[in-house]
Amino acid sequence: MYGRGTGGTFSIVACDPERRFWGVAVSTKPMSVGAIVPWAAWRAGALATQADANYQYGPRGIAALRNGLSAAEVVRKLTAGDAKREHRQLGVVDARGRAASWTGSKCLDWAGSVTGENFSCQGNILANDQVVPAMVRAFEAKRGTLAQRLHSALAAGARAGGDKRGMESSAILVVHREPWFSAAWSDRWVDLRVDQHAHPISEIGRILLREEAITRHFLAARAARLHRRSTR
Repeated sequence: MYGRGTGGTFSIVACDPERRFWGVAVSTKPMSVGAIVPWAAWRAGALATQADANYQYGPRGIAALRNGLSAAEVVRKLTAGDAKREHRQLGVVDARGRAASWTGSKCLDWAGSVTGENFSCQGNILANDQVVPAMVRAFEAKRGTLAQRLHSALAAGARAGGDKRGMESSAILVVHREPWFSAAWSDRWVDLRVDQHAHPISEIGRILLREEAITRHFLAARAARLHRRSTR
């Protein structure tokens, strides 16, 4: 299970500030990566906690983002009091799209990150130093929904080598709320996980296509109902 012992992982946290989506995509060798690494909250930000992952970075980080702290401030807040911070890796994007990351000096090679406008890509125990740059290029080049762009980054990272031990687990989490959403509804727009699969990134991409098709149908049907009501 992910989070017990050392876990090699590559992930991206990102946002689409114009459409108001925030999300995380991640893949690794151990199973259940979706239960530990990805965290996000609408209009607050997104976070990935990995390597020798500190689970508490998730809820504490989201709370700090909700309180208006920047990505860099969240990274400092979470790592400052952590005696094992040099074993941790963290990526954060905040409500305004500002990104920050942390790679402890004792994370296993290859380990590192790249931050840019509206995103941070990071990884550890990677096959080589080209995995994270490949993710960056793919995310910046891809057009489409945020979930599609996150998946494109994962797929590019895998093609570049990914986790040096292989990949069997993957997750994509995207949060969003339409103005008409009930207050009782979750902000989880996409929440997909694949475990113990020979090709987890391809499989989660297949599921994502189906999930987004269902969402498009739902939104189109609702728009049609509203139009009929308005023309009566």
